[in-house]
Amino acid sequence: MPTTLSASARKVQEALHAFDVICQVIELPDSTRSARDAAQAIGCEVGQIVKSLVFKGARSGKPILVLTSGSNRVNEKTLEKFVAEPIKKADATFVREKTGFAIGGIPPLGHTEKPETYLDADLLRYEEIWAAAGTPHAVFKLTPQDLQKITDGQIVSVK
Repeated sequence: MPTTLSASARKVQEALHAFDVICQVIELPDSTRSARDAAQAIGCEVGQIVKSLVFKGARSGKPILVLTSGSNRVNEKTLEKFVAEPIKKADATFVREKTGFAIGGIPPLGHTEKPETYLDADLLRYEEIWAAAGTPHAVFKLTPQDLQKITDGQIVSVK
């Protein structure tokens, strides 16, 4: 395991090893904070970027993680049907508390509290996808099947 990774990126790499998936976290000089930034830094399509969006159950207060294609927007009304309660966007404090990571680098795994997770079905169109790895500069490549394996997320259409 590379020792040059930042603490947050190293945490994600360790979480990946626990799932026995072969993925290597890399840290890039360019920001991967937005899907467009990440696609430019990596050299892939925006749709291959996994956006990690955290919502909050309005009644339950539980964290809800949506892993969507970088080219898609989440339809919150559609998501509410899957979650079975109203949702709201989570603020930075809630995101940090529930995931252990700051907005802009939220990985799909390794969270402080395991969120209810939904995967955008459009990610299945790609052979390889790229997800954030704990910082706005860290990413890792994986398959949509590995993403489902490491998150145990429900595959849905989020548009």
